[in-house]
Amino acid sequence: MKLEARGLGKCINKNNWLFQHVDLTLHSGKIIGLQGPSGCGKSSLCRLIAGMEAPTQGSVLLDGRPLQKRGYQPIQFVFQHPERAVNPRWRVRSIVSEGWMPDDELLESLHIDRSWLDRWPSELSGGQLQRICIARALCPQTKFLIADEMTTMLDAITQASIWKTVLDIASERHMGLLVVSHDRHLLNRICNQVIDFHSISHTSVS
Repeated sequence: MKLEARGLGKCINKNNWLFQHVDLTLHSGKIIGLQGPSGCGKSSLCRLIAGMEAPTQGSVLLDGRPLQKRGYQPIQFVFQHPERAVNPRWRVRSIVSEGWMPDDELLESLHIDRSWLDRWPSELSGGQLQRICIARALCPQTKFLIADEMTTMLDAITQASIWKTVLDIASERHMGLLVVSHDRHLLNRICNQVIDFHSISHTSVS
């Protein structure tokens, strides 16, 4: 399976482009790292590729076809800030079960206490809530995972444990991963290829 960004562009206003002409291809089973300075447009690009926003120009294709708007999306996006990715009026169990209900083995590997499922998002720390979002995204139907600074708010030991779980699952399921991080050491360690955002994008301000 192949996920393609073709000529993607995001316009902030009439004459101000955040980026233009971005081409990026991610194959199943591959891990691509994306780095660049804060504010350059990496997160916006990820939202376009995940189908969360419509590009100003260009298209996103999954195996040569436009992304479907209905049903479970095979491209899942884990935000840097998990509180922006959940409904604060839903209990955690309802948030997770939007896609599926993880088994005890996965919850344990992500250091998730099953009692958290009966809480409200506001009753969890940012790190706990991020683990919930990761578990939700790892539905068996997920073919590509986009991780935008996914473990930044976690301590180093927990980061390493969670990345091991995610990478093991990705390998087992032949998932493709797009990993956005400022941590070059992490990208070099886990990715097949690391791309600098400025090497694939152009900006235009007038």
